[in-house]
Amino acid sequence: MRAYKNVENLPIGHASDKVTPGCIVLEGGAFRGVYTSGVLDRLMQADINLQCTIGVSAGAMNGFNYVSGQIGRSGRINLTYRHDSRYIGYKALWQNRGITGFDFLFNDIPSILPFDQESFDRPERRFVAVATNCITGESSYFEKGKCEDITKAIQASASVPIASKMVYIDGSPYLDGGCSVKIPVDWALNEGFEKIVVVRTRDRAYRKPPQRMSALIERLYDTYPILAQELEEETERYNTLCDHIDHLEKEGRIFVIAPTRPVRIMRFEGDMERLGALYQLGYCDAGGRMHALEEYLNN
Repeated sequence: MRAYKNVENLPIGHASDKVTPGCIVLEGGAFRGVYTSGVLDRLMQADINLQCTIGVSAGAMNGFNYVSGQIGRSGRINLTYRHDSRYIGYKALWQNRGITGFDFLFNDIPSILPFDQESFDRPERRFVAVATNCITGESSYFEKGKCEDITKAIQASASVPIASKMVYIDGSPYLDGGCSVKIPVDWALNEGFEKIVVVRTRDRAYRKPPQRMSALIERLYDTYPILAQELEEETERYNTLCDHIDHLEKEGRIFVIAPTRPVRIMRFEGDMERLGALYQLGYCDAGGRMHALEEYLNN
């Protein structure tokens, strides 16, 4: 099984109990999320543990380990097990009827890389996973301590359309939160947070090109017309959101950490050295912006 050659050199440790006022918003993007893993590890090392974490898809999966305070755990999972078919591949497809093996991730991995449930459950740290209701096409915000099963919500948040089955929560079908909102910055604003940190998985200049999947979407989701419409309008909505985030950043309302160079890996990239380099980019980008981030958070 191929792994990133320097995976053993990833940082390891546990974040302090210090809680930083504010909210961190984590974009998804499948394996582009290893960038976020690097960013969050560097933040934890600097004692920046935001009181609220909200994530979409891979952002929710990264945020899960950020709230538990486990430095290096997300990076080690993705940079070690990317080519394990129980995680991504035919065994995952057989067990979970989707491209990602959530059973492996939540049931098997903890026996190898233990998850700190006690730290995750601390009431001082909020955690929200965003999923899309397939009937209404609207975003649903599942918060730990307020929903029955937060891991089920993370699974729904990270269930990629077309490649994954729908996840049922309280009788309703859900898919990837990115179908309705890819970067839930407005949720953080509406919650009244004065300090908001947004972690992107695309560089600031990136805008999605036109997509050509109309026939496939209509065929797969013919009984979910509102979801199909959301998927059709996804590109335009994302590009408008990116402009909105740029505007908020210029106003000083939010602080953005984004890749300092274009991210040119596939959604389910298999080149482990490219993935490892993306993790290192996130770690270095966060380190390079640390002084500015501390100024933003403390003023």
